[in-house]
Amino acid sequence: MRIVVLGGGPGGYVAAIRAAQLGAEVTLVEKKALGGTCLNVGCIPTKVLLHTTELYTHLKREGKALGIEAADVSVNWGQLQKRKDKIIRMNTGGIEALLTKNKVARLSGSGKFISARELEVTAADGSVRTVGFDRAIIATGSEPSSVPIPGAGLEGVITSDGALSLPAVPPSLCIIGGGVIGCEFASVYSSLGCKVTVIEMLPELIAAMDGDIVQCLRKEFASSGIEVHTETRVERIEQTAAGLRVVTSSGNGSHVIEADKVLLSIGRRPVTAGLGLEDIGVQLTRGAIQVNRNMETSIPGIYAIGDCNGGIMLAHVASAEGVIAAEAIMGEPSPVDFRTVPSCVYTRPELASVGMTEAEARQQGFRVKTGIFPLQANAKSMIMGESSGLVKYVVDAGNDEILGLHIAGPRARDIIVEGALAIRLEATLEEVVTTIHAHPTVAESLHEAAHAVHGRAIHLHV
Repeated sequence: MRIVVLGGGPGGYVAAIRAAQLGAEVTLVEKKALGGTCLNVGCIPTKVLLHTTELYTHLKREGKALGIEAADVSVNWGQLQKRKDKIIRMNTGGIEALLTKNKVARLSGSGKFISARELEVTAADGSVRTVGFDRAIIATGSEPSSVPIPGAGLEGVITSDGALSLPAVPPSLCIIGGGVIGCEFASVYSSLGCKVTVIEMLPELIAAMDGDIVQCLRKEFASSGIEVHTETRVERIEQTAAGLRVVTSSGNGSHVIEADKVLLSIGRRPVTAGLGLEDIGVQLTRGAIQVNRNMETSIPGIYAIGDCNGGIMLAHVASAEGVIAAEAIMGEPSPVDFRTVPSCVYTRPELASVGMTEAEARQQGFRVKTGIFPLQANAKSMIMGESSGLVKYVVDAGNDEILGLHIAGPRARDIIVEGALAIRLEATLEEVVTTIHAHPTVAESLHEAAHAVHGRAIHLHV
């Protein structure tokens, strides 16, 4: 079986390796660096910046209480950029080694379908090569969405790519878009002394997450001096002698925000243009490739995974879909439950969510019970000096099945997997409360929050 994979991001390289493990002859085509957006200008570099700024903020705020004298602690932005680039190189090198180990052939260039069984690859030097295949997996990812805002093309208006590599921390930054990316960059730059303003058109930041954990983030933003304007529309961006001016409108009238830099963070769109998909009959909807449960497109034998199919735009989803496609092609289909996809926001406090929010569960007709345990009652969170968050369960009142788990606080991104596994196993509260959790840990708050659904939390003053 000859398989060509177009795109070497977290979906493409995982699909290539899994197909090779199952005995396929695999060729991976990538026009840029291995690892895609996630590794080069997304998940990994942003987390490098967030990790350093989290440590820096913690030492500044809590150092004296922790017994650490760190009054003169500072961030060396240039060194941080070098560390970011080093970690990217280490990870791309690791992917390259994995592909070599699994005998995946690599072609560098841009791919375009010229038939349902042929791909034309154009290298950077202009040379063209035709690659025949039995099956193809498209994993071309996504790119920052463009916005019809007057002034969006002005110098100093940047996307997330540019925000990762600014030569210096700007004195002020206006972020247009209060989703995951916007909030993470707000945390990074605010921690470094930048005056940050976030503008969001929707009623709340990170609208897809449960409101109770988002409120924990809003409180932290307020205490950090981050100015947030929700239900606000950007009318235009203007150049001034001092920098940039963002003109907005809301129910309270118009408002002007002055900033040195403006970050456009209003989402991402699938990369599907120029691939020749329409020419061979692949069905698209608003630029996203349509697929079935096995990730197969409208053309038999051609599959699409990750951001380019318009589904959940997360690296771990792309990887899972890569495995689904590879195994379906090789005759070993595996079930994946997309109810169990965790979402994480690496702000302070960290936010993590899996399953339904309380609002979603009620909209779907469930009789809902919730259980909330504040981390101010958790010993480990107190020790860490990060006790402003909470753990919240959303439960079916009829049978106590866990529908969702939502966490704001330290280690949220690590312990959310317990909720994902519970939902995958259709667990009820009983399975959680009868499982002994280690002490002292942040994770024991999951145990207490499960008890709280029925008013039985031990360490909670009601």
